[in-house]
Amino acid sequence: MGKDEAFLKRLLSTFKIEATEHVATISSGLLELEKTRDPGRRSELIETVFREAHSLKGAARTVNASAIEAVCRSMENMFSVLKKKDMELAPDVFDLLHRALDLTGNILASLDAEGGAPDKSVTKGLVANLDRAARDLEKRAPMAGPEPIVESFAPEVPVSKPQTSGLLTEATIRVEKGKLDHLLLQAEGLLRAKQFASERSSELREIVAAFGAMEKRWAAARNDTRTIGRLLKQGLGSAEAAKMGASATRLLEFLETGRDGLRELRGRLGLVERRMDNDRRTVAGMVDGLLEGTKRISTTPFSTLFDALPGMVRNLLTEQGKEAELTVSGGDVEVDRRILEEMKDPLMHLIRNCVDHGIEKPGERALRGKPPSGKISVSVSHHDSGKVELTVADDGAGIEIARVKTSAVKLGILSSGDAEKVDEERLRSLVFRSGVSTSPLITDISGRGLGLAIVQEKAERLGGVVSCESSAEKGTLFRILLPVTLATVRGLLVRIEEQLFVIPAAHVRRTFRASFGEVKPVEGSETVSFEGSAVPLIQLAGVLELSRSGKGRGTPGFLYAVVLESEEKLIAFTVDEVLYEQEFLVKGLGRQLRRARNVIGATVLGAGRVVAVLNVPDLMKSAVRSAETLRSVAPPSRKVESRRSLLVVEDSVTARTLLKNILETAGYAVRTAVDGIDAYALLKAEPFDLVVSDVDMPRMNGFELTAKIRSDKTLADLPVVLVTALDSRTDRERGIDVGANAYIVKSSFDQSNLLEVIKRLI
Repeated sequence: MGKDEAFLKRLLSTFKIEATEHVATISSGLLELEKTRDPGRRSELIETVFREAHSLKGAARTVNASAIEAVCRSMENMFSVLKKKDMELAPDVFDLLHRALDLTGNILASLDAEGGAPDKSVTKGLVANLDRAARDLEKRAPMAGPEPIVESFAPEVPVSKPQTSGLLTEATIRVEKGKLDHLLLQAEGLLRAKQFASERSSELREIVAAFGAMEKRWAAARNDTRTIGRLLKQGLGSAEAAKMGASATRLLEFLETGRDGLRELRGRLGLVERRMDNDRRTVAGMVDGLLEGTKRISTTPFSTLFDALPGMVRNLLTEQGKEAELTVSGGDVEVDRRILEEMKDPLMHLIRNCVDHGIEKPGERALRGKPPSGKISVSVSHHDSGKVELTVADDGAGIEIARVKTSAVKLGILSSGDAEKVDEERLRSLVFRSGVSTSPLITDISGRGLGLAIVQEKAERLGGVVSCESSAEKGTLFRILLPVTLATVRGLLVRIEEQLFVIPAAHVRRTFRASFGEVKPVEGSETVSFEGSAVPLIQLAGVLELSRSGKGRGTPGFLYAVVLESEEKLIAFTVDEVLYEQEFLVKGLGRQLRRARNVIGATVLGAGRVVAVLNVPDLMKSAVRSAETLRSVAPPSRKVESRRSLLVVEDSVTARTLLKNILETAGYAVRTAVDGIDAYALLKAEPFDLVVSDVDMPRMNGFELTAKIRSDKTLADLPVVLVTALDSRTDRERGIDVGANAYIVKSSFDQSNLLEVIKRLI
């Protein structure tokens, strides 16, 4: 079967499922419409069936189902008349409409069958009757009362009984998304039962071992008692010896009995241990099989994302006067449906990036010795460690490093001096930072510097990794590594004093133990040798900002380290102990903590203990920042001779007080305003160095205030920082559109972040 034929077959299958739902909705709507006398409800029902008929007509057109399209067009015409005129239909007209639905069902059932399609004359006759009924309704005046119009005709259209069983193939069944998600969660929850069984089995082995040790001690005490008895007999008189001998005999009998009892208990426990171990293996196999099967049910091929790409690319190219050929491969690779849902927007951003930033116009390509039509490729393939690799590439102009540098300096991400020293790879990675854009203009397609930031944010939230390769004049390739499933992660459990953490195994290159003598200083930082190279050695506790009591450390004189890899970088993190590796069920942290640094979720161990699952890409970035901070020489604290003046705009008295306190503690002079109007009046009356504003406020919100500041010649260059709970992409884009210099979301807010932004801006 060719690729196009397979695609058409899949498209037809999707259409049949969709069409079945439309037919069912129209049918139930007509049944209720025939019974109801409530004018308001009648209007709602007519609107519903009208829309359903219209949607079914459009869907039929996409698969060239012309007969269904014709029937739906005629039904749509009739419903359109009913929308305009308040009238009731006679039973004969309802019969006609239901006959039309029956015919539609027959046509659906015959779409992929050999022969069996209804006679074209049947469809033609029914369409004619529908059109005649619509014209008749159009001529009649609206009715004031509930009396129905009695139609003068009763169509005789030979329509066979609908074969509803043919609407869905026997190999396919539709399940509500909510029910499927519930089933998956239940199956995933069994992982805890598997962990419980494993831990109970381990505890039972320890009890059996303890009984064995006690039996040995008991046997030793028995021998000692016999020795004492002999010595007593030798050293005492006959009466005393007899008395002590009797006591020793009773004690020996007790020890003998106890020994036999211990032996019997140990044997019974050993039998229970073996049986429980067998049960554990059986349960583990069943849980793994059920979870794997449920995951397969919940997986969806990438083709569901890819099918819409050709039309999207064509439209974008037409809008920009460019030419390119799109090639797609790997659409049959399946991953968790939830991952596909999350990756829809990132994929669209990458495609837009290829068209807008990558592919040149035909004239430019000709000047560079390229064919006028460019190439865009999207592919997905299986990767090791249970991951898939999604790549999006173009043969365009590549990333303009100079523009990235300029944008990064403008945003304060790099200083002018640092920008000249940073290597090209580091500069290329900055395209994923929010606000960084190589486009000189903000358009509907790109230019705001948010697209690639969203790509990285989404991928990392899913436990994935994003990287970029680019060559001047040759093009750009984006590579995204994604997990196959969201629910579970194979991880390494590590301990830092009394706290436990899970590190996703996909990022673990190696664990090892090293002596302190193997740690070598390089350029002021500690390193350890790994595969012939010096790798940075950083304390995980320090990166996670954990307090250290000195208890529960590893072996004296040695350290335990885990070498982690992300974006082709290696860092060794020290821990107190590496415990074990297994599959962990990961749960999200909820909306309030979804942007928590260094953490992607949490898992519950068999004993009920909640353990954080670390976000390795985030962890690596935190480690780099931590190392750079330690290497830098902190300037001596200085008093601000001329204190910078800030204006805080916030309608909540609690938030206003908190921000004022944070900024005054940092040495700034702070004035406050309760909304945009109050703030603008203060700005016109007093000089300020920067504005920190909420967005959602009465009278004049933060967006409006920022726009007003930018339109005022005397205030146009004043830095504005928006601090808000509105974290949607639309809100962030609007913040940039109106001219905000920074946009900080309260869910991820911490005072150091705010102070760092302010320091960069003034």
